[in-house]
Amino acid sequence: MIQDIAPHALRIEFQTEAVPTEKSPIFLFKGAELLFIKEEKGFRLPRRKEIVFDLPSTFLFRLDGEDCFLQILPEETELCLSEAVGSGGTEDDPEASGSREPEDTGNPAAVCRREDFQNVECLTMRGLRGRADVPREQLFAAWTAGQLARWYAGNRFCGACGSPMKNGTTERSLVCPRCGRTVYPRINPAIIAAVTNGDEIVLTRYRGARSTFNALVAGFVEIGETLEDTVRREVMEETGLRVKNLRYYKSQPWGIADDLLAGFFCEVDGSTEIHMDAEELSLARWTRREDVVLQPDDASLTNEMMKLFRDGLEFKALP
Repeated sequence: MIQDIAPHALRIEFQTEAVPTEKSPIFLFKGAELLFIKEEKGFRLPRRKEIVFDLPSTFLFRLDGEDCFLQILPEETELCLSEAVGSGGTEDDPEASGSREPEDTGNPAAVCRREDFQNVECLTMRGLRGRADVPREQLFAAWTAGQLARWYAGNRFCGACGSPMKNGTTERSLVCPRCGRTVYPRINPAIIAAVTNGDEIVLTRYRGARSTFNALVAGFVEIGETLEDTVRREVMEETGLRVKNLRYYKSQPWGIADDLLAGFFCEVDGSTEIHMDAEELSLARWTRREDVVLQPDDASLTNEMMKLFRDGLEFKALP
């Protein structure tokens, strides 16, 4: 899975005294895209010494012993980063990349050019999905950084009194200086359910953008609901099946959607006839072990669980 980055290590503990140095890795976001430096062998994150303009830096975590920091470009910032690889578009479509010359308004945050970076010739703003060209440990860190970036950007004002929020000084939090309201990072609990019947498993495909690859039943935990009850409800809602013998397997932080996933294996209880939720799914069917087709990468808990079942290892892997 994507968080399995050993021997690398990501430590999320909040550091109260951390300040960026010249060598600190910077996760610089504009919306859902992150700034990368393109090199011969792929992409890497910029260091603080490579960024000329000054943006507020917020401590994120430690990656391999290095303090990493978050910077957020305002949405209105114009980007003119590289003639070869621009932001927001593709290398084959420079006109879509924002590589046009923007109007200089005199506001340093309103224009971001290649010249705003020291000794760097090729930069690009890119989304995080399908980034096989980024080192695995940096990609997992980027997913986590993106989760925190969305949280900071979405909680700039107090939801109770409307005052600007301030960073907490003793823990990772946002605090309202007027009414004292404290907000913590958002984490959405969700489940992955591998529904089995002997040598068969229920594979699904979701409608829309997620419909390309096989998946398992999944869904978010409702208020007042246990993880086990979520498994039972989601399986019933999506497939019409009842399940028994729920066995917890493993959890996974899924920063790309702010989730914390809990994986369960379970067995069908009674009828094996599937009644698919056609609004949610485009496919739900029983599949034999030898016919399981995995996802194209090993990033997800879903893929790991499908692989275990395909190889007949689902019981050996359970705690």
